[in-house]
Amino acid sequence: MTEEYDPNLELDEVEPRSAVVRRSKFVDFPADADDIQTDLLQAVEVQTQPIAERQRLISARIQIPHPVEHVWQVLTDYEALADFIPNLAKSRLLDHPAGGIRLEQVGTQKLLRFNFSARVVLDLEEKFPHEINFTLVEGDLRDYSGSWRLEPTSPTQQSTNLGYTVHVWPKRTTPVAIIERRLCSDLRLNLLAIRQRADELFG
Repeated sequence: MTEEYDPNLELDEVEPRSAVVRRSKFVDFPADADDIQTDLLQAVEVQTQPIAERQRLISARIQIPHPVEHVWQVLTDYEALADFIPNLAKSRLLDHPAGGIRLEQVGTQKLLRFNFSARVVLDLEEKFPHEINFTLVEGDLRDYSGSWRLEPTSPTQQSTNLGYTVHVWPKRTTPVAIIERRLCSDLRLNLLAIRQRADELFG
């Protein structure tokens, strides 16, 4: 069953972070490996900033031990993103009327016994190899726009600082605190998944 977010849900009804980590597409931890999970999650820096009523600016950052060009390949393999990004059910390219890059994505969450989903259609602007900007065209939010930033960590360029920033503005009466909490948790998992995907593809 697919439903919209229930505004009556309390924050403590959201599944605990450790349970989400164990079920993610890219992590296969033993049940007692909480210390490993914590170390991995702490590798991702996440910050949130209220910028208006019911609007948040959320940013995340991780260091990936691969060159910028390798991380770029992972990020721009758009139709493969749902294969390894946790809670991303669909990612597919759409026809763009002006010949640009248009991407449809559907994210899913499980809260209590229900599956919840949110759909966005994004226009992307690539500035190889350091920046990907995205703006919302349509979807279940009033705004979901931001960017990916890739920076080499040293002159040898053998590792990358990957940053992600998004402006989130819910369309309906969904409590923004629930969305903020879920996005912060998901961003940690997503950036870790990108790092592992780079490991798998490039060794």
